[in-house]
Parts: sequence; structure tokens; C-alpha cells
Amino acid sequence: MSYRFLAFLLAASLQAQTKGIPKTPDGHPDLQGVWTNATITPLERPKAFASKPTLTDAEAVVFEKQQAQDLQDVDGKSEHPLLAAAGSNGTGGYNVLFIDRGTQLARVDGVKRTSLIIDPPDGRMPPLTAEGRKRSQAEMMSYIQFENVKERPLAERCLLGFGSTSGPPMLPVLYNNNYQIVQTPDTIMILVEMVHDVRVIRMNQKHVPPDVRKWLGDSVGHWEGDTLVVDTTNFNPHVNFSGSSENLHVIERFQRVDPQTILYRATVDDPTTFTKPWTIEYPFVATPGPIYEYACHEGNYAMQDILGGARKMESQQAK
Repeated sequence: MSYRFLAFLLAASLQAQTKGIPKTPDGHPDLQGVWTNATITPLERPKAFASKPTLTDAEAVVFEKQQAQDLQDVDGKSEHPLLAAAGSNGTGGYNVLFIDRGTQLARVDGVKRTSLIIDPPDGRMPPLTAEGRKRSQAEMMSYIQFENVKERPLAERCLLGFGSTSGPPMLPVLYNNNYQIVQTPDTIMILVEMVHDVRVIRMNQKHVPPDVRKWLGDSVGHWEGDTLVVDTTNFNPHVNFSGSSENLHVIERFQRVDPQTILYRATVDDPTTFTKPWTIEYPFVATPGPIYEYACHEGNYAMQDILGGARKMESQQAK
């Protein structure tokens, strides 16, 4: 590499820095660092905001304060949807101490969003296909029957973080919403704080053969201007994102819009599950970090308790 070329790359990098967006020596936006996607904006738009994709700052403050108060009022109980979804079930298994999903709605283009989903315009997931409904019901029944460890959800077995926190698409969950990005010209790595899942994005490559199936899919990236575009296929059929099949196809876009923000957009497509593709969009915000150690499976007595409880229920029913 010539000194003249090195000087050119340095000048380009310095010019980008002055505009506020750091760039790597090869001229692409630098996405490296620790980021958080914590937000109280739900995936789907609440019915109360059916006709309001965005809120004014004044409206957002009212909603955010009410959400915080509601959560405190049912601390350790199961009445709040967040605690019930986390398996608290009135026992206090999860309380407010565990929840760290931020305190504000996601802000994009200067306004607060009421849903992560931006397409369809109603902010709701499109209906499942007949095949998708059948598959989703069968999956739910396998969870209820508690037949064996391998039939329990992947998150319970600590194979993947719950709620698609690792993606793709990457979604905010109850806690541990930090991500560390390491970037080279050939590979981009995303370390997920939850369960320490690691996504490896191979740049400018072809997808692996169809018979190679991965927990996080096969992610291949390229740059379109200053936007990183990641195409992911080849998912393991057990992933079942929102009922998806092994035909799940996700296209993500990472755009660093300012020194503190990456605008993240992901389009989900699976014609055997969803009646049409759908898209989410929200920001990842720079955070000091660090990425904390996450121990999931050590001393996982819950699994044997779950299965033991199911055997007890079966014996009672038999009597």
C-alpha cells in the first residue's frame, strides 16, 4: 500500500470525523462500539394508538410516566403483561429489579414511535398463513405437554436469548439489551449481551448451501453507500421466530445517522408463515457499556422443576 493511498484514507477519515460520523480506514461508516436498543416502544402498536404512529413529546411523557408507574404498582406480581410474559405468575419470580428495558419510547426522525413495526402502516404484524397458524399451534402444544427437555423453548435451554434479542431481526427484551460491534473489511461481529450470542456477518460472500442451517441464520453483508445491508437465510428450523419456518428471510439495514445513533431497520419475509413481509425500524443508541458476563445455564434447576411438575400433573390426572 502506497504512502499516497494511506494519506488519502487518513484524509477521508478525518473529513468524516469532522462531519460527526466516524469512518473506518476503508471509507465505510464505523459501527464499532457498544450500543443499546432498550426501549419501551412495543413491537406492535397498542390499540390505544391505532391511528397514531407517533406521539408528541408531551404525549410521550404522559405515556412513559404511566408505564413506569404501572410497573411499580405490580412489582413482583403477574398482573402486568411484562411480568406475566416473563413467567412471574404471581410468584415474584421476576420483579422490577430484573427489568431494564429503558424508560422512553424510541425516537426516529425527531418524534417518538408507538410501535417498532412501521410496515404494515397499522403497526401490526400481518396475519399468519394457514400453514403458519397450524405450525404455531403445534409448537405451543409441545410447550404445554412438557414431554422432554428437547421440546422446551430454546431460551429455557439457554441455546438462544429469548424474544429474538440476537436476531435477526434483533429485538429489545426485558434486560441485557447491550450489543458490541467489531468491524473489519471482511467480517462484522455483533456480540449480544443476552446469553452472549455472537452473530458473524460475512461481507461480500455467497450464502452457504441450503442444507447448512444455523441458529442465527447465515448472515451476508454488503455496503449500499453508507448503509450496511445484511441478508440472512439458512435458519435452523427450530428457531421459529414468531412462528416462522426454515424459509425465514431477513434483510437488515444499519445506518449510522449521528455519532450516538445507528438507525436499524429489518424486513421479515417468510411466505409459508406470514401473508406478507413486514418491517421494523428503531434506533440503537451508543452506551458506555461494558458488555456484562451472562450466565444462563449454570444451576438451571428450573428445567427439572418444569418437567417434574408436568409429571406430577399427569399422575394426578391419571388418578
